[in-house]
Amino acid sequence: MPDHTGVDPAPAAPRPAANDLPLEGVLVLDFSQFLAGPVAALRLADLGARVIKIERPGAGDIGRTLAFAGRTFEGDTMSFHAMNRNKESIAADLKRPADLAYVKELVARADVIVENFRPGVMKRIGLDYDAVREINPAIVYASATGYGTSGPWASRPGQDLLAQSISGLPWLNGAGDATGPVPVGLSIADHLLSCHIAQGVTALLVRRYRTGRGGLVETSLLESMLDLQFELLTTKLNDDSIRVDRRGTHSAHAFLGAPYGTYPTSDGYLAIAMNPIPKLGELLELPALVAMTDPDDAWSHQGEIEAALAERLLERTTDEWLAVLDAADVWCAPVLTLDELVEHEGFDAIAMTQEISRDGRALRTTRSPLRVDGERLTSPRGAPRLGEHSDAVRAEFEGSAG
Repeated sequence: MPDHTGVDPAPAAPRPAANDLPLEGVLVLDFSQFLAGPVAALRLADLGARVIKIERPGAGDIGRTLAFAGRTFEGDTMSFHAMNRNKESIAADLKRPADLAYVKELVARADVIVENFRPGVMKRIGLDYDAVREINPAIVYASATGYGTSGPWASRPGQDLLAQSISGLPWLNGAGDATGPVPVGLSIADHLLSCHIAQGVTALLVRRYRTGRGGLVETSLLESMLDLQFELLTTKLNDDSIRVDRRGTHSAHAFLGAPYGTYPTSDGYLAIAMNPIPKLGELLELPALVAMTDPDDAWSHQGEIEAALAERLLERTTDEWLAVLDAADVWCAPVLTLDELVEHEGFDAIAMTQEISRDGRALRTTRSPLRVDGERLTSPRGAPRLGEHSDAVRAEFEGSAG
């Protein structure tokens, strides 16, 4: 039956079969470690690519022992399991000629390489992009660094907190002058970099499909942090008077006026986004706010507005205030604790978790945030043990380069 446009709607797209994921048949060699590179490769694995980790014998990816919150599972850190599920692992010492020759045979068959060493390391090994494309001209090569390949920061250690700090991001967090810089409490630079690398790889794979030509995609932690601040930097670059001025005690944004922020209630916290101040005044029975009809009041009376909201919101629970504000379509939300989040029905509804297993032991972790053709992307395959697939991969690939 035609819809309101008068056109017969297209039939619903079929859900992807297990062998019909977008990157099915793509072979990725993951030379990376820590977080950004491995998570970029994980994103490709979740989309159907076959990912083989190339790890140092004995130690492997340093992420195996660099434990988030000190927690481990089956001999590896939980964070390693989270970012290296759905992969294979081979152990190869790239300083040994025989192992390097073997890895180059894999390179000849691969579609994608992901690496995140400091600039110059892959060149010294003999696996930089120029060397690799001599072996495999159609290769898609992804290189992630801390701060690019040139300039005064290029040789600095590429680590999330350090990249956040150089980018100036911590000065955007916190309120007022009482606190110094406040970094984001998760590896935001690494995670954003992983998204950019995965995007670049898939774009070059599309180009290779059209033209047969491979390519090199590069980015860095710093570029990811600067891209995150595109609004701020665009404004600053065109108006040098712009300064970061963290004002109100409850403010959540240096460049948005009241009421934008988080406020204590009698049993927790409530976040309030952009909303007309007089409307809030009416709902919360605050006559002083009802009278603030000038848009400039959000800035000129920011402290006064925030103080009035904070005092009033303390009188009731978060849920009681949500009942009032949600009914009036006020942009607000509870500020959940970690325990409240994982116990909330909304967390269950979005089904962002999956169960993976290794050696018969199960671990609950997150899934890809993407849905393809209506299907969530999940895989029960856990992270590999170091070198777990060395023999099988060698038997499959050794001597096969032509």
